[in-house]
Amino acid sequence: MDLHRHLRLMAGYHLWACRRLYAEVDKLAEADYFADAGLFFRSIHGTLNHLLVVEHLWRERLEGAPRTIHSLDQELYADRDALRTALLGYAGRWQDHLDALDAADLASDFAYRNLQGDAFTLPRASAIAHVFNHATHHRGQVSAALTRLGAQAPVMDLPYYLLELPREALRG
Repeated sequence: MDLHRHLRLMAGYHLWACRRLYAEVDKLAEADYFADAGLFFRSIHGTLNHLLVVEHLWRERLEGAPRTIHSLDQELYADRDALRTALLGYAGRWQDHLDALDAADLASDFAYRNLQGDAFTLPRASAIAHVFNHATHHRGQVSAALTRLGAQAPVMDLPYYLLELPREALRG
């Protein structure tokens, strides 16, 4: 499977996993959802907000857009439903972003600055892969918080996503 197809597959997995996570998170009481769960971004809400912040930040970087994100814990949505809609919307737009790129684009380097202003250069494909990998890390934290609350943590392993796809989607 070529890199472009692999990243498209991972973009689909990313959206699928976010939807599965939200299917369980949506069952939580407000108090549990907003409570300090001992996570790096404190609550489940704070962690999901961070996911959106990072999606937004990397899209700005990759698209050369003006920066609107100024900290990794910048609250984009205080309302849980608005956050859910925004996060799932961002996750769903990676396919479109990838459709606009060809193999040369993915292989190219791009320059960006981190939040402290330090300059870096990364391969574009690696930066996109980082977004999906980063989300996996924090979805795992939310899953652990769900388990501590006695709620069901969703199965989000990549093979389960792959098993739902038509066989042809896995070839190439």
